[in-house]
Amino acid sequence: MAKQRVKFTFPQELITLPIIYELGKQFSIVTNVRRADVTEDRGWVVLEMDGPMEEIERSLEWVAAKGVRVDPVPGDIVEG
Repeated sequence: MAKQRVKFTFPQELITLPIIYELGKQFSIVTNVRRADVTEDRGWVVLEMDGPMEEIERSLEWVAAKGVRVDPVPGDIVEG
């Protein structure tokens, strides 16, 4: 099992879509929201993802293909 932290930045047209929910349904990963800021015109979420590295990589490719910007996050965003 691997663990990865990433930041998703959503364009306005994708803010209302259940993309994080779909990640857990379509891929063998567990998501944990570590931090988020969402308004009606922008949004970002920092996720911790657990699962096989191949599934994490496939899920990140899927999210990026949807139009979400994906950036790696080093360290623990909540604990410092």
